[in-house]
Amino acid sequence: MPIQPTPPQLFDEFEAGRITREQLHAGLAWHAEGLVEEVIEAHENPQATWWEGMLAKRAAVRLAHRHGVWRVRHVLAALSRIPDFEPARYLWNALHPDVPLHVFFRLRSRPAFRLLRIENRHGNLHAAVEYEDDDGNSRRETYLLTHARNGLEADPRPIGS
Repeated sequence: MPIQPTPPQLFDEFEAGRITREQLHAGLAWHAEGLVEEVIEAHENPQATWWEGMLAKRAAVRLAHRHGVWRVRHVLAALSRIPDFEPARYLWNALHPDVPLHVFFRLRSRPAFRLLRIENRHGNLHAAVEYEDDDGNSRRETYLLTHARNGLEADPRPIGS
């Protein structure tokens, strides 16, 4: 199954004239439907949602304490711009300060996404992630992130697993 573009990618495609307004609306509707489904699931199972939130908050606080909130947000945003990176649909608004950091981590809910570690090596950042693809297969990958004019930029090829 092809990866659905994130809302910023959809707007870029529309503004460049590569998709129509109807295609833009269909892509945004797909994302909205996913959000509504998650709200319904959270309403139907509040205990699991509470535990997921607590685990995600703990992971976010740990990462923010080690690396700073803005570095973690920039790492997540750089990962969201990797072409065909499946968790991008959950990370695309990581730079928005009004969105709590913990909402980007999915530790028990499916598909899972974890930011395992961030390491600074020779002026470059290595971000190790673990996530589930749409088929339910767990994947661990490490990406090289470099500093660019508009924040961090991720090399689209993982450097390890």
